[in-house]
Amino acid sequence: MTQEWIREILDRTDCVRFSGSAEEKAAAEYLKSLCEAQGAAAWLEPFDVAAAEIRSECLTADGKEIPCRGYLLCGSGSVEAPLCYLPNTDAASIASAKGKIVLLDSSLTYWLYHDLLDAGAVGFITYAGNVHYADRDIDRIALRPYVSHGRKALCARINAKDAFDLVQAAPKMVCIQIDQTEYTAQSQNVIAEVPGRTDEWITLTAHYDSTSLSHGAYDNMTGCIGLLGVLEALKEKAPLRYGLRFIFCGSEELGLLGSKAYTAAHAGELEKTALNINLDMIGTYMGRFIARVSAEEKLVHFLEYFSAQRGWGMDARQDIYSSDSTPFADRGVPALSFARLATPSQAVIHTRYDTKHLISEGQMIADTEFITAFTLGMADAAKCPVSREIPEAVKEKLDEYLLRKRKKEG
Repeated sequence: MTQEWIREILDRTDCVRFSGSAEEKAAAEYLKSLCEAQGAAAWLEPFDVAAAEIRSECLTADGKEIPCRGYLLCGSGSVEAPLCYLPNTDAASIASAKGKIVLLDSSLTYWLYHDLLDAGAVGFITYAGNVHYADRDIDRIALRPYVSHGRKALCARINAKDAFDLVQAAPKMVCIQIDQTEYTAQSQNVIAEVPGRTDEWITLTAHYDSTSLSHGAYDNMTGCIGLLGVLEALKEKAPLRYGLRFIFCGSEELGLLGSKAYTAAHAGELEKTALNINLDMIGTYMGRFIARVSAEEKLVHFLEYFSAQRGWGMDARQDIYSSDSTPFADRGVPALSFARLATPSQAVIHTRYDTKHLISEGQMIADTEFITAFTLGMADAAKCPVSREIPEAVKEKLDEYLLRKRKKEG
């Protein structure tokens, strides 16, 4: 793993890689070729994703047009109603949404979306960006099927500057018009494996897709480069006791769809999976290194000792992480995610500012070497010591994150 090799991968993948797109597929083929170049067996596993093509979109306020992006998968049609700006989402505020198009400061989460529909809201406006940024970008996002559950309402996305102007103008009526075609597209996971001396596995995951405006260098081609670095280092030491399966996940940005597809398709094999190690955003010049452990508390303490022995700063805690480790933990596989989290003033994700210029090749190598050392210790252990019992506290958070249970207030 060299700095030149890291830069070449970042250069070759320097584009938007949205779920189901030709660019996402090209990146998958490229990652497959890199795995094969290291002598690993590699293949693509396709899976279906909901997709849409917007033909037209329009948002007006008292007849004045406001630049917008219609939500993918929110349906087609036209709705006109008074505007309701909703900065709070308590029960009293939600009650005021009846018959209104609601402008939110937050995203459309599952419970909020259904609470507002139940209260009689007829449409939604969200915004992105920053009133202090020079750009007027609007990202293209989707009303995810697991959020809508078949209850569709027209939704539009605007820039933060226009959201400010809209509230300031206090229009009497707003209108959303969207025309789109919804269809099924294909995304894919890239699988590469290095067999071990037994039929048990450790899986390593990272997603390679990006959001609609982002080139996704930090989030998350860095994680993919990390996987490739671990593959390169440990292929030379094979066979280890545990086999290593590297999964480059597609469509993570639309709700962990790649890892959900993998764990569903390979459900019968998961009992032979001792541990999942996920990488999501590493290698930036600035930022703290973290581990989020969806497994027993003992693994947190082990990581604290392991990092302290190496003089490696790390914040480790038991939690779930909004990334591809979560579907593994939900299927009973102990899982953890590593990340180097920069502050928003240094590295902003899901925007045009997530580019290769954020990435330190030297830090990428150092992060990967640490992750490789941890992986080697687990993969060549006489027996992976991590208990397969997912703690109740983690199960509770999984139920909330995966929308099986509403998060308790406070």
